[in-house]
Amino acid sequence: MSHVQILDVEKSFQGRQVLKNINLQVEKGEFVTLLGPSGCGKTTLLRIIAGLERCDGGKIFVGGKEIMQGLSKKEQNIGMVFQSYALFPNLTAYENIAFGLKINKVPSHEIRQQVGDIMAVLSITGKENNYPHQMSGGQQQRVALARALVTKPDLLLLDEPLSAVDAKVRESARSLIRDIQKKMGITAIFVTHDQLEALVMSDRIVILDSGEIMQQGKPEVIYNKPANRFVANFIGSYNFLPGGMVGLPDKEVEVCIRPEHLTITKKDHLPQGEDTSLYYLQGTLINLYILGNTIRAEVSVQGKTLLVDRLNDFQGSDVVLNEEVRLQFSKNVINPLVGKN
Repeated sequence: MSHVQILDVEKSFQGRQVLKNINLQVEKGEFVTLLGPSGCGKTTLLRIIAGLERCDGGKIFVGGKEIMQGLSKKEQNIGMVFQSYALFPNLTAYENIAFGLKINKVPSHEIRQQVGDIMAVLSITGKENNYPHQMSGGQQQRVALARALVTKPDLLLLDEPLSAVDAKVRESARSLIRDIQKKMGITAIFVTHDQLEALVMSDRIVILDSGEIMQQGKPEVIYNKPANRFVANFIGSYNFLPGGMVGLPDKEVEVCIRPEHLTITKKDHLPQGEDTSLYYLQGTLINLYILGNTIRAEVSVQGKTLLVDRLNDFQGSDVVLNEEVRLQFSKNVINPLVGKN
């Protein structure tokens, strides 16, 4: 039996259905990310798992026990880190972290030991007497994480805990959370709308839209083999083309190709011999700009604008704006889409 079982869960607010027959299994020690745009239902699902919201239909089990609204945190043994961290402003870092242990009536000497241990793991030793307003966003985040972890939860829920910190802190926090989760063997469900966070941190990604699961799978599968147009649009960038444009017999089938799988050369740059594993398209370069470590080109091909990415190697480009160019790509990077949604 899976550690977390979500069975036929449904939820509506004021007549609008925000979760539609959600079924999901999470294995013990797995890090699963719920990913999707604002309003897709991911936070509502997390709150239902936490027992903070009541579902209209379906059931949720954690460790074989059914989760219901109104159960105490001790009964559920679920840790949660909120987007706002939800630290008590009138309590010190130590008191915030120890709060759950005191509620569970853990002896004082054990509280001191456990709080000290988790603060050391999260590199916030020395901040014991600081109040939330005396700590940076990154330090507050670690205190919130420590408070959730110190009770050794059966399940850790994280509701966009990285959204309130800057990019540099977010990058280190991603690694910290993932490392601690693996080290402690905790089962975790993480909510985010950030694609990069999901790809970097997850064992498995579950993509939601309008209250439904669009696709779930390992990050590399989600990225390279999107199930439909919504997933392809949401994860990174894709070029969408009719099947006939790439030689497919069914011209009505839509296919997608990642920008990094296209190569751009001058129009008169002819390949050495015919390579039947490649496709070639002619177009006009209409834009060229830098995206940090990537250079992106926009090429007009048969009335469509295709994106082409390549590594920014500081050597400049051998093509110029408004020049006719050739695009080349392998047949095995073409992904036919089975649905339009």
